[in-house]
Amino acid sequence: MSNIAGGGDPDIVDGGVLWVVATPIGNADDVTLRALSVLAGADLVAAEDTRRTGLLLSRHGIRTKLVSLHEHNEQARIPRILRTLCGGRQVALVSDAGTPLISDPGFRLVSAAVDAGVAVRPVPGASSITAALSVAALPTDRFVFEGFLPSRRSARRAVLERLRHEPRTVVALESAHRIVESLADLADIVDEARRMALARELTKRYETVLRGAIREVARTVAEQPEQRKGEFVLVIEGGAQAPPAGRPADDVLDALLAELPLKQAARLAAKITGEKKNALYQRALARR
Repeated sequence: MSNIAGGGDPDIVDGGVLWVVATPIGNADDVTLRALSVLAGADLVAAEDTRRTGLLLSRHGIRTKLVSLHEHNEQARIPRILRTLCGGRQVALVSDAGTPLISDPGFRLVSAAVDAGVAVRPVPGASSITAALSVAALPTDRFVFEGFLPSRRSARRAVLERLRHEPRTVVALESAHRIVESLADLADIVDEARRMALARELTKRYETVLRGAIREVARTVAEQPEQRKGEFVLVIEGGAQAPPAGRPADDVLDALLAELPLKQAARLAAKITGEKKNALYQRALARR
């Protein structure tokens, strides 16, 4: 197989290379020239969904052989792909959309290739995370990525509780059938007045970006069915850091409950500890 020459000398290689190739997240025109060159010159394309990748390749007249590589078969596929790579050939790794490994399969293969001494090289391009950040109108100098929020409500609320005092902008992903519940939990736990952007169907026909206070965005999505369709990226404004550790909240509650009505005790405990009033009220109920 001839060497791949995408954008100049950096892409002229000898020996096996695993190329990690970003593909469009929606608009098919967002594929880079370098990505097309690498996909056309590779000996094999390892794709999360061969049907979807096949459409992309066909659109650009590329006939490179495809093999499926997804979360359910990745470990089993690694030996075959490693043999190809160690035989001096080129493999391009792609996901359904965007940059592989970012909430997509591929980590095991990349790790195995590195352990085997195979060169692993990126071909950057589209990413829903950076696309959402670029239009969120929120600080982007520092941010954290949480991936998909947990599907179970208790686990999701635990994650949001952990993020309540995260000072950096937070980026998370969510599916259509959980977006209403996740936004409600976000407003309840994080801070309903904190700003956020909800990016839906980025680069696609029905792309929308809702910006505003969490409560406003949650209300819009709950009231407008068309805003509950598609794929979502949540970009959430960072919050104030947690107050310095003092007396545990339960100790504060116990002391206040001995002297004050339940609601007043919960309200004052929230001011003292920095915890959410509603959560403290529920704990106070349990203690009564």
